[in-house]
Amino acid sequence: MSTQGRFWEIDLARTFAIVLMITFHALYVPYYLGIAHTMTITHLGFWWWFPRLTAIGPFTFLAGLSLPISQIRAKTISSFVRRGVRIFALGTLISLLTWLVSPDGYVRFGILHFFGIVFIIGHLFLRFRFINLVAGLALVAAGAYIEFTRVTVDFPWLLWLGLRPRGVAMMDYAPLLPWFGFFLLGIFCSKLLYPEGKRRFSIPQTDHPLTRALTLPGRYPLQFYVAQWPAILGVLLILYPDKLLPYLPF
Repeated sequence: MSTQGRFWEIDLARTFAIVLMITFHALYVPYYLGIAHTMTITHLGFWWWFPRLTAIGPFTFLAGLSLPISQIRAKTISSFVRRGVRIFALGTLISLLTWLVSPDGYVRFGILHFFGIVFIIGHLFLRFRFINLVAGLALVAAGAYIEFTRVTVDFPWLLWLGLRPRGVAMMDYAPLLPWFGFFLLGIFCSKLLYPEGKRRFSIPQTDHPLTRALTLPGRYPLQFYVAQWPAILGVLLILYPDKLLPYLPF
C-alpha cells in the first residue's frame, strides 16, 4: 500500500509506541494471570512508568497530533464520530471478554473506551490553539496529582474521569485525566508543526519499501492493538497450557 499523502515520521513514531506496548502486554499478561513472574509492578515503579511513558502517553499525543491533519483532508467530522463509536463499542466488547476471564479486575474504562470518547469529542477542540496548550497542561497536572496522591472515592461514577473507586483493580485503565491532556497537547503541536495539514519543517518524503514496512503498524494501530491479544494468548497457550486453560471462558 502506498504511503503517499501520509507523514511517515508520525507513522514511524506510532509504530515504535506499538512495539513497546506489545512488549509490555506480552510481559504483563502472564504476570497478571500468575502464569510466570515476568515483572514486578509497584506504584510509581519502573513497570508502572513503562506503559505510560512509552505507549499510552505517546499514543494519545500522536492521536491529537494526527486529528487536525486528518480533519483537513477529510473535510468532515462525521467519520471521526463514527470511528469513535466503533472503537468505544470494541472497548465494551473487551470489557465483556475480560469480565469472563477476571470478574474482579476486568477492563472498566480502558484505552479503547478512552479513544472512543476522544474521537467523538475531539473535533470540538480543533478550533482552539493556545487554549489547548493551557487546558492540556492543566489536565495532565490534575491527573498527575490524582495518581501521585492516590486519590480514591467510594463510588464508580467518575471512573472515566480518573477518580478510581477504592479497592478496585483493573487490567487496563485510561481515564480522561491525565490522558485527554496529552491529546490536547497533540492538537496544539499539530497546529504548530503541521499548519493546514502541511509540514512546517523540512524532512525528506519517502515511499521506500523499508519505510513502508517500518510504518505499517503505525498506519493500522487499532488492528495491531486487537491482533496482539490472540497472538499473546496463543503463545501462552502453547507454553503454559495447564496454567492458561482455567482462565479461558470456554
